[in-house]
Amino acid sequence: MTTVEILRIAAGGDGVGRLPDGMAVFVPRSAPRDVLAVEITERKARFARARLVRIESAGPTRVSPPCPHYQADQCGGCQLQHLDPDGQRAAKSAIIGDALRRLGRRTVDDPPVEAAPAVWRYRTKLTLAVSADRRTVGLRPLHRPQEVFELDDCLIAAEPLMECWHRVRALRHLLPDGTTHLVLRLDRTGRLHLGVQGGMPPWDAEPLAKAAGGDISVWWQPARGAARVMAGPQPGFPALAFTQTSPALAERIRAEAIEALAPTAGKTVWDLYGGVGDSARALTVAGAHVWSVDADRSAVEWAESHPSPEGMSQPPRFLHARVEEALHRLPPPDAVLLNPPRTGGHPALFKALERLAAGGVARRVAYVSCDPATLARDLARLPTYALRQLRAYDLFPQTSHVETLTVLEAT
Repeated sequence: MTTVEILRIAAGGDGVGRLPDGMAVFVPRSAPRDVLAVEITERKARFARARLVRIESAGPTRVSPPCPHYQADQCGGCQLQHLDPDGQRAAKSAIIGDALRRLGRRTVDDPPVEAAPAVWRYRTKLTLAVSADRRTVGLRPLHRPQEVFELDDCLIAAEPLMECWHRVRALRHLLPDGTTHLVLRLDRTGRLHLGVQGGMPPWDAEPLAKAAGGDISVWWQPARGAARVMAGPQPGFPALAFTQTSPALAERIRAEAIEALAPTAGKTVWDLYGGVGDSARALTVAGAHVWSVDADRSAVEWAESHPSPEGMSQPPRFLHARVEEALHRLPPPDAVLLNPPRTGGHPALFKALERLAAGGVARRVAYVSCDPATLARDLARLPTYALRQLRAYDLFPQTSHVETLTVLEAT
């Protein structure tokens, strides 16, 4: 047993302290200024990991987490429920600043993190793991990704998602053999979707849809095949396409990114990793000529068929392609909006932006990111661009994830 004082929260949510010999130690479920009795579980050359055995003295931001799964099952879906909201935002601010200074080689202060409008019941999508025997459906414990515990309730999921889960929970015997995941989703029109992933055809989804009440769209993505609606209402919105799980704050981020790009009539803007086209349509209303690229066919098809809003003089052009494979098909841009997945952008994209900036185009870039580490890596690939703005948003309360908007300008 060793006594450790926690100094800060690291990316991923673990607290960081120092062992008596000076080695850094990572402790899950710890808070800054906690004094803890810990047991070392792993020791590497440069750091150690430990489990919390006893809280000797609690830090000022520590609270009692309300979710029973957080403690009893060590749920890995949230990492920071044991911190109050101010403590969570302070931790995320420090994570962003550290990543951009250390990995991105940018001179920045830790940014303030804008609070979310709701810290509970905000998620509109929830992915559940299914055990091999289908007896257990739920989430995975922290640091034990091969296990699954049965979900009773997720306090960050919207109430309609939990109502959907409570209806579907008793119907797992109607799932196809080989099911690996269930995706619960509440779309922007208020419809409920159940995405079933894994298994091999044939599978008749009608019994499941009827037993669940008939108002849930049931999608299936078999182990080898594309997702499609199998039963229930035929929705217009693609249930498995990416959209932010906290829509209200996501709309604010989008608006601020577009404002930062300041598109004017006749300017050409790339909307890369554009999803279902929300940013492309807003950019077009602002006066830009927009080219939007995304690799998800269902998202692009929905974007192309979605009615154009009033004030749109020229509809966006949507391309179904990987961004790195579509660059040669796009006209030189005046500005670029990036919203890549958690893994960040492709290296070829940043090489292209550097070449374009050297040629006097692509002078301004707005980069929306959900991972400070990959953002920092990508900013290091853009030495021609100066960082003009850095904003942060608590889009994912109770978790260690944080959304950022960086605005770059070629120098």
